[in-house]
Amino acid sequence: MIRYLTNDEIDKKKWDDCIKESFNGLVYAYSWYLDIVAEDWEALIEDDYERVFPLTGNKKFGINYLFQPPFTQQLGVFSKGILSEKTVESFLNAIPSKYKYAEINLNSFNKIDSEKYKVKPWLTHLLDLINSHEIILKGYSTNMKRNLKKALKSGISVMKNVKPDEVIDLFRADRGRDIKNLKDDDYIKLRRLTYLGIYKGMMQTYGAFSKTNDLIAGAIFIKNRGRAVFLFSGNSDEGKQTGALPLIIDTFIEDNSQRNLTLDFEGSNDPNLARFYKSFGSKEVTYPHLYINRLPAILKAGVAIVKSVRK
Repeated sequence: MIRYLTNDEIDKKKWDDCIKESFNGLVYAYSWYLDIVAEDWEALIEDDYERVFPLTGNKKFGINYLFQPPFTQQLGVFSKGILSEKTVESFLNAIPSKYKYAEINLNSFNKIDSEKYKVKPWLTHLLDLINSHEIILKGYSTNMKRNLKKALKSGISVMKNVKPDEVIDLFRADRGRDIKNLKDDDYIKLRRLTYLGIYKGMMQTYGAFSKTNDLIAGAIFIKNRGRAVFLFSGNSDEGKQTGALPLIIDTFIEDNSQRNLTLDFEGSNDPNLARFYKSFGSKEVTYPHLYINRLPAILKAGVAIVKSVRK
């Protein structure tokens, strides 16, 4: 039986045990992670936490809706046992009727009948790190190999454990200026996530430094249960010109090669980013982007208002 629980009714210990034991468990779904990115998240629970589904909701203009929290690529149904399309459907049907609108991402193991639900396949890119760095390197594109040579020729050095704040500041000074959907509060959440992840031994930062010892690119990775996620990165004009970020990613790959680990580049539906991720030899994997609109007809024309407020 599937039950709906509010945040204060959720047994966080049982919840985290379920995510840990689920064959499709992802770091985004742990309670500590959700507590930061979607503070008042709720849940659908089957039996004694055999399967779970986080409900990341909010309310705006009197409308309850579900949104995809920042820094969480995939959520959806997580299961200790077999997960069929019918089971996923039963969870979707159990979403409380109070949620009139939703745009959320399920995980790649959640299969959905596209004739019953409005769903689009979104992309991520995965790279298996089980092989040696030398073998993985052979799968890089010619252009990527050229960028790495340029970075090394430029005298860039890569170091671990740079301050997360410095990576975030690099991003905000560059791409962050044009990304309007990330607010100050989101960057605060990212800082909290990163420092807590470092404390838990799950997150690691890398930085690329110029000859003059200036930080010109940085990245934040999180590892859990055989999966490493390229969570966030920052770059500078000098970093772009010298290939600093590719060198950071290649260094992370080298550091973690010959391990039972898969690197998830976390995207992308953007063709340019997808091309960049593919240049490391990664493979495309899809996951469902689900759209639900239960708004009254008179409000559907104004759905853009709801969409404009992600959280």
